[in-house]
Amino acid sequence: MRWQNNKIGFDDRPVMVIGILVLSFFIPIIFFGWRIGRPPYYPWDAYWTSLVETAITWLGSRAICIWARKRYPSFQTVKKRLLVQFGAVIAFALVIDGITDVLFKDVCERLLKMRPTPLLNDDVTINSVSATILCTLLVMTMYESVYFMYELRKSVEEKELLKRESLQAQLNALKIQVNPHFLFNTLNTLAAVIPENPRQAVDFVQQLSKVYRHILEVKDEPSITLKEELEVLEAYAYLLKTRHGDNLDIRIRVAEEEFGQKIVPLSLQILMENAIKHNIVSAARPLHIDICAEAGRLIVSNNLQRKNQQIESTGIGLDNIRNRYRLLGGRQVEVEEGPANFIVRIPLFG
Repeated sequence: MRWQNNKIGFDDRPVMVIGILVLSFFIPIIFFGWRIGRPPYYPWDAYWTSLVETAITWLGSRAICIWARKRYPSFQTVKKRLLVQFGAVIAFALVIDGITDVLFKDVCERLLKMRPTPLLNDDVTINSVSATILCTLLVMTMYESVYFMYELRKSVEEKELLKRESLQAQLNALKIQVNPHFLFNTLNTLAAVIPENPRQAVDFVQQLSKVYRHILEVKDEPSITLKEELEVLEAYAYLLKTRHGDNLDIRIRVAEEEFGQKIVPLSLQILMENAIKHNIVSAARPLHIDICAEAGRLIVSNNLQRKNQQIESTGIGLDNIRNRYRLLGGRQVEVEEGPANFIVRIPLFG
């Protein structure tokens, strides 16, 4: 059993041990009238019987809480989860009460004979069921209260993380604009194009302007349409193709019906930048980058031919993209690295 289960929210072993011992001690006093220091005297048999039933009830209620939270994890299903969980723990408590009554029948009969005023069988049944249900409700209430506080704290932390990630994304987007290495390569490419093909040089400057304008426009946006992202990606791809020529092959194959879907801004540009930055791009070993949409996801893949030297990343990076997607509704970015290919699957959302 995983004690530090994320569906519990804390390591509950100390609380469990203390809770079982204390509840087991007080249940015979509260529900069956046993007393310490005066008749009817509190017998050890009552405590051990109560201890076994309380422990089973506690562990079972705990397991039901974990199961219900895995079964209904989203915020929208909290009401349904609580109803199912409540019904399951009550049913479990009644079953356990019936089983333990049968198992400890001889002990219970001996305890009743020890009392100066024996309890009626109906009273014993009612008190036993009441004690079990109370124990179950106390356990469930405690776990739900702690879990609520755990989820609330996690939600606050995630909002703070989203703010930090958003600020970092803006900062990194600005870094891309003034990155000396990027500007150096871009201007070198432009300088080489101007004398050979002035018309292409004009197109190059226009595409460069389009990329920078897009960065300024979307740096504060949590999401944009796929059409907007692909339009600037084509401009960015034009700059890269002008620089690398046939050594770089970029294929964008996305159907128009997907254009209205939303995507985290600059994610495709960042992934393409990372692919070129960390892989060899040469005539002998051309780099192929493929972008397509499939099953509600945008797939960016490239053949894997890593450079030997380590290059410091200046882009937002995969971790930032993952966090921004996760905080925009828990969507997951899938990364798959094989022997020959590197694939990133980005969720599209409406």
